[in-house]
Amino acid sequence: MILGGRVRFTAAGRALKHRNFRFFFFGQLISVTGTWMQSLAQGWLLGTLVGWNQAVVYIGLLGVVQFLPVLVLGLFGGIIADIWPKRRTVIGTQTAAGLLALTLGGLGYFHVVAVWHVFVLAFLLGLVNAVDNPTRQSFVVEMVGGDDVANAVALNSAVFNGARIIGPAIGGILIAVLGTSLCFILNGLSYGAVVIGLLAMRDSELTPAPRLAIPRSVSAVRANLGEGLRYVWHTPVVLLAISVIGFISTFGMNFNVILPVMAASVLNVGPNGFGYLYASMGAGALVAAVSAAMLERPRLRVLIGGGMVLGAAEFVLASTTLFPVAMAAVFFCGMGAIATSVSANSLIQIAVPGPLRGRVMSVYTTVFSGSTPIGNGLTGGIGGLWGTPAALVMNGAVALGAEAVAAIAVLRGAVPGAGPGRRGGQPEPLAATAGRDAGAPSVDQEPAAGASSNA
Repeated sequence: MILGGRVRFTAAGRALKHRNFRFFFFGQLISVTGTWMQSLAQGWLLGTLVGWNQAVVYIGLLGVVQFLPVLVLGLFGGIIADIWPKRRTVIGTQTAAGLLALTLGGLGYFHVVAVWHVFVLAFLLGLVNAVDNPTRQSFVVEMVGGDDVANAVALNSAVFNGARIIGPAIGGILIAVLGTSLCFILNGLSYGAVVIGLLAMRDSELTPAPRLAIPRSVSAVRANLGEGLRYVWHTPVVLLAISVIGFISTFGMNFNVILPVMAASVLNVGPNGFGYLYASMGAGALVAAVSAAMLERPRLRVLIGGGMVLGAAEFVLASTTLFPVAMAAVFFCGMGAIATSVSANSLIQIAVPGPLRGRVMSVYTTVFSGSTPIGNGLTGGIGGLWGTPAALVMNGAVALGAEAVAAIAVLRGAVPGAGPGRRGGQPEPLAATAGRDAGAPSVDQEPAAGASSNA
């Protein structure tokens, strides 16, 4: 058992054998801790500026403003990811994001911050993320290669959600003692860890995909976009993963809108309790991410089961005014959300060929992050009209419905071949997959790795 435990632990961290990825991993650990501190502080800042009776609407609108550029421009960001050197591009985007956080922190420190400052800086961050998201996502495989990309995605999610435990806990204390501005300043400084890690990488140890030629006309841009979209449409496992994550991210993951209002006006636990809620969600998400890292390959059962757990947990959260019950509910919300998102990301990364990776990942990130304006707007609007429980019930019902449809599609054999193959992490030929597994992976194959679980 001890030996088996060691083997499993080694397998869970196998992507860390790559030196470049280690720099990226530890830089992300510092940076994402700051990001979660800012996420907590941003919602609290808006609530104090506009009043808690209107906070859910304003926080929802903030999500619309911040993620609208990703929705509108995310596909073009995928073209940039396939054209420009990914490491240099991520250095630029991370530097820009850090400067925006420092600006918001400075405005808060000198007590001149206004609501419009928060919205303008959020919009500018959205422009940065439209390029950063697909570039950073598609850069992972260049650091670790196809065999270890699923493990690297799971480890990135573990970092993201481990930081979700630490960041909000620290942020809640800082807000209660010193106010929100220090959270923004520390987040801005934390981006330096990522930039330093990127600068320390060795180009000789990267495996960059062939770069796309710069399109010289509108028709060329349109053709490049179309190539990525056609690949998604004609690859069943990629289409399923993106469709599921679209519904889950639009309706199931709007906790930035719900939790500040729940903490302040439903549970009455203040900023410290707000931090503990985020930390509990992060703990559940971390369990899911580590469990996913231990799997040899991503599985459809985790993709589908995770969303079902998320939907059920949102029903529980909607029905309670007790802080311990809310803590347990958000723990399972975190598990379900990350099980779904890590599985979707890994399935896509394994399936997509290198020259298309930036554009296909831009479709994923556009759907994942770009759906936030719609989801935040709906959640904020319904929460403002009928209260946060009604918004949670709507989101949970849609998450359960979407996963039920996905399960039916898989059980009917509409998604052939979803596991990594023997050639650098690419899917096996459909005939080989069918011969081994007797068809598409079903929701009953393999344990659900915490989905019962990548911020």
